[in-house]
Amino acid sequence: MVKLVTCILCLLPLAAQANTIYKCIKDDKVVFSQSVCPSEFKQHEISYQLGVTTEVDSDHAKMNDPLQALLSKHALSPEKLLQLLDSELYRLKQENSYYEILRASEMQKLERKRYWQEKRDDDAQYLADKKELNDRFDALIKLNEDTMAELSLRRDLIAAETLPLQPRK
Repeated sequence: MVKLVTCILCLLPLAAQANTIYKCIKDDKVVFSQSVCPSEFKQHEISYQLGVTTEVDSDHAKMNDPLQALLSKHALSPEKLLQLLDSELYRLKQENSYYEILRASEMQKLERKRYWQEKRDDDAQYLADKKELNDRFDALIKLNEDTMAELSLRRDLIAAETLPLQPRK
């Protein structure tokens, strides 16, 4: 039994690495590897987790989060930053509207399922599924609203800093 546990513990790091593959690019040659690319190659990290494959340019992985780039005033003029903040606020509002449409669609599916299974409106499983669905969409919308509040606050601060001082009368 001890040997089995030891064997499993030794294989766990290998199993974790098996989900990551490196795409090494040099000129017009592409090589896939399970180890890190040599320094003369451009490297992309391809990872597979929970059925989703993502490819990240490891050379640019150290770059800032786009939201953090929007919030830092060092790289952009105040006018451009305000424009980007407005467009991000608009996008988040649109995304919340989309979530509401998705919620309505999912609720219709749930309602049809309940109808065809001939369950009552007060069925425990139906109510649990309905609560789970609402909780999931409420969390997504809340996350966007929190982000919008932070962006709005930052936008107001930047707008206040860039407005020319009004002479007092």
